[in-house]
This record gives sequence, structure tokens and C-alpha cells, in this order.
Amino acid sequence: MRTARGAAILLAVGVVAALALATGGSGSPDRPTAADAAPPNPGATPSGGPSPSPSWDGKVKVLGDGSTSDTGPQPKQPKPEKLKPGEKPPQFVVFSWDGALENDDHLFSRFRELGEQNNAQMTFFLSGIYTVPNSKRALYHPPQHDVGSAAIDFPTEPHIKETLEQVRQAWLDGDEIGTHFNGHFCGAKGGGDWSTQEWQSELDQAVSFVTNWKTNTGFKDIPPLPFDYTKELVGGRAPCLEGQKTLLPAEKAAGWRYDASSPGELQVWPTKKDGIWNFPLQLLPYPNKPVQVLSMDFNFLANQSGDNTQGDPKKYAAWEKETRDGYLNGFERVYNGSRAPLFIGNHFETWNGGIYMQAIEDVMKSVCKRDGVRCVSFRQLADWLDVQDPKVLDKLRQLDPGQPADWSRLTK
Repeated sequence: MRTARGAAILLAVGVVAALALATGGSGSPDRPTAADAAPPNPGATPSGGPSPSPSWDGKVKVLGDGSTSDTGPQPKQPKPEKLKPGEKPPQFVVFSWDGALENDDHLFSRFRELGEQNNAQMTFFLSGIYTVPNSKRALYHPPQHDVGSAAIDFPTEPHIKETLEQVRQAWLDGDEIGTHFNGHFCGAKGGGDWSTQEWQSELDQAVSFVTNWKTNTGFKDIPPLPFDYTKELVGGRAPCLEGQKTLLPAEKAAGWRYDASSPGELQVWPTKKDGIWNFPLQLLPYPNKPVQVLSMDFNFLANQSGDNTQGDPKKYAAWEKETRDGYLNGFERVYNGSRAPLFIGNHFETWNGGIYMQAIEDVMKSVCKRDGVRCVSFRQLADWLDVQDPKVLDKLRQLDPGQPADWSRLTK
């Protein structure tokens, strides 16, 4: 059963304010882009509990200014089922993406298509300001910062169009569209310094930007997104994993079901914080070292080339293998042990020659079709957890990550 693990060492604590962690709309591989949108006009979001099977009259309803629409229940959603007595839990793996901009590198489309090919549904944390052009940046009122400012670039209009197309197709593929909020502010005056009221403003603006992109862009040749974002949005990840304490009350008030902003925990079965599922980045065994690393591309980068996103090319092959093996170490530990879900966070980036993207592709191809594995979105995982016996979940939480279990006893 679980014991104190004080010896676990976090290598690369920093999902830090440095490196606004996404790919730039201007074409720069090392800086992200972002955009602003219309004034806040959020709708109600769902309350906690499994995603409903909504009744639908079969009629498409265009919403608001035509940016979004209600086309019925999301396709390709698995029905969550309670574990049978003595049944081994599935091995859940969640691949998630911060920012979710489609730019000249076409990484959004690459991994969306890869997910389709490998039975993987994922979570895309869309930055709200990635839906509004630079000319409208003054629509964004970031907490504690000047109007129209952001720590990431605003996207070009072609990139906004391409991003909207990928968001549309991702939802139709069964992927989740969450939020990475807006301006990606970290450190001083960043999310860690914001009040709940300031987080509420940031959240409201993120929703408004996505639900008013037609007004903000003036695009007339693009159909509405095929979902009601005010209902579909049930979780997010804060930039740099900062501010969860004051963010949670705002999320709870919005009816969210999970938060993925925790800065890192062990590979154990999830718990709730204030009634919201807590899905943290996780500590994985670092290859050939007696330490652990957070399950995100940035943390491998920090351990390999520090704050240099284009390090020594002679080391790329070794670093790529090290990254791939790190993720697979974490997978094998729980797949053959506690079956705790594995959470992997990413950015659409080309750091160190794109080795982190290739490592993720290799991992997805390696694990998602294995027996007993389900590569799902965070929302789908929350659906499954919400139908389980709380007593069984409590037992699962007592397992060490690599601890094999007597499932006939544990889940009875």
C-alpha cells in the first residue's frame, strides 16, 4: 500500500514563467501566439457529474453571433461503465495540449490525425486569445496588466482560420476542447498572484473569445463551431501551472468538473479538490537517473538544454530517446502496477529539432492500442471516475504506482 515517498526528487520543477510555452503565430518556433476577442459574455457551464446524454430534437441551432452552434451530442463518446467486482481497471492515458494553435508547423492537425489513427482521444486546451486578431487585442483586459497585453503573440488571421478548422474537426473526432485561458502570464502579476475574482474575469473572457470569434474577426466564410462552448467547457490548465488555489473557486462557480493546473504529484489515482477532479502533471522515472521528472515536454527540455530551446543538435537523438523512455517508464510502472491514469502534457513546439513531438508520437503509437489501454480526454476520464464506487476508488488511491494489486479483492 502507499507509503511516504520523500525520496522522490523532482527534476525540473519549472513549468515556469520563462518560455511562453507554445509556438508563435508569427512563425517563430519558440514563441507562442495568442489573440483577443469580444467582451465577456459567458454562459452556464455544466455541474459536476458524468457528462449527460442530452436529448436533442435533431435541429442544428446557431448560437449568438454565429460563432458556435448546437449540433447535438458530441460524436464518439464512450459510455462510462462501473467496474465489475474483481475487474482490473483500464489503463487510462491522457494526452493534453496547451494553447492549441494551428500555425505553419501544422502540429495541431498532425496530432489530431495521429490520435484518430491510434484510438486516442485527447484534450486540447485552447487559449482564448488564439481566436482574435492582433488588431482587436484591446478587447482583452488581463488581470493586473495593461489592456491588450499578453505574454504570448497574437495569431495571424490565417492561423486563426486554421485553428478554428482544427478545433471543429477535433470536436467531431471526439476530442475535448478545454481552455488554457488567455494571456499566459506567469511569475509576478501572473496567475499565482491573481484573486478568484481576477481568475473569474480571465475565465469569462476565454469563453467570450471563443463564442464571439465571428464578431471579433469579421470572418464571413467560416461555419460555426459545431458545439456550444458554454456547455462543453468543463476544465482547463492554468499557464505555468500557477494559481490553482484561487482558480478553483472560480472553476467551481462555473460548474467545471476538473482542473489540470496542479504543478506535479505522484502517479496515483486522482482525488477531488473542493468537489473538482484534480488531474496533475505527474512525476515519472527519469531514464538512468535516480530522480523523477514532470510529465511534460518543457520539463524534459529543462533537463536537457536548460532554457535553450535549440540545443546541441549532436544530442538530439539521445535526448529524444531519453524523453520517449521517460514517458514509457511512467506508463509501464502503472500499467503493470496500480493502473493509475497517466497524464502527459504537451505544447505544439519545435524545441530541439522537434524531438519532443516525435517522442510523443512514438509513445502514442506504442501504448494506445495495447490491451486494456484507453487513451481518453480528461472529460472522459472524469465521466468514468464519477460512475465508480467511491470505496473502490479509495482503495485504488492507496496503491503505490508500481504496486501490483489483487484485483479480485481490491475491486470487489
